[in-house]
Amino acid sequence: MKEQLARNISTYRKERGLTQEELAQTLGLSFQAVSKWENAQTMPDISLLPALSRTLQVSVDKLLGYVSQDKPVTVYEETYKTQEYYWGTVPNEVCYQVLQLMPPTKHVKLLDIGCGEGKDAVFFARNGYDVTAFDVTDAGVEKTKKLAAQTGVHVHVFKADIVDYRLDTHFDILFSSGVLHYIKPDFRQEIFENYKQFTNPGGMHVFNAFVGKPFIAPPPENEPYAFNWYSGELLAHYRDWYIRDSAEIVFDCNSSGIPHQHAMSKMIAQKISDIRV
Repeated sequence: MKEQLARNISTYRKERGLTQEELAQTLGLSFQAVSKWENAQTMPDISLLPALSRTLQVSVDKLLGYVSQDKPVTVYEETYKTQEYYWGTVPNEVCYQVLQLMPPTKHVKLLDIGCGEGKDAVFFARNGYDVTAFDVTDAGVEKTKKLAAQTGVHVHVFKADIVDYRLDTHFDILFSSGVLHYIKPDFRQEIFENYKQFTNPGGMHVFNAFVGKPFIAPPPENEPYAFNWYSGELLAHYRDWYIRDSAEIVFDCNSSGIPHQHAMSKMIAQKISDIRV
C-alpha cells in the first residue's frame, strides 16, 4: 500500500498543478515530508488523510488505491447496463493476429487492459490463453463474467482504473483496444514503463490508440476524460522493442447512433532480450 499511496499522492498533486512545497504549505508541513511520502519513505499520518483528500480532490479510498470512483470516468458506465452487448460479441480483428503471432501452444498469460464487456478477453480464453482482464465500469466487469460463464471459460476479471492501476506480476501478452486515450499525456511514459517492465522476454504488446486528426471531427460521445494520442506517439514508446506491425487507419463508426469517423494507430511490439553481435 505504501508504494500505491506514494504514487497516487504524486499523480494527483501534479493533476492539481501543485508543487511539493505548495501541497506542504496547504497541510502545514515541510516539503521534505511530502517528498518522503512520494518516495515511499514514510506515509502520511492518518489524521492528515481528510485534508490531503480535500486538497487533491479525490476520495480517501481512491487515494489509498481502492477502485471506488468519485465520478464516472467514461460514458460507457451507463451504456453497459443494458442487457445487449453494446460492442457485440465478435472479437476485434487484431485478436486473430495474436493467435498467429503467439499461439497458446504453451502456457501464455494475457492481460486485457480495459476489457469493456469482455468480447476479446473471452475470445482469448476460448482459444486457450490464461486471461486476466480489468475495466473501470462495474457493468463491464459483470458482463465479462457473464459472457465467460455462458461460453464455458474462465477469465479473471476485476475493476480498476487504467490511470491508477500498475502491474506487479509478469504477463506474456498485454492487449488493449480503444482504451489508451483515457491515460493523460503526462502519465503515459510512467505507465508504459511499468507495462514493459512486467512483460516476459519474448512477450508482446498489442495496442491501438485513437489519434487526433485535423480533418476528423471530434466523436459525438464528447468524453471529458479522453485525450487523443498523436501519430507516431504510441510507436515512440517501443523504440527498444521489435515492431511486428504498425499501422494507422481511418474508419467509419456508428457506435453512438450518429455516423462519424475515427483515426486509430495500431501497434504490435515484441520484447526481445537476446541481442547478438
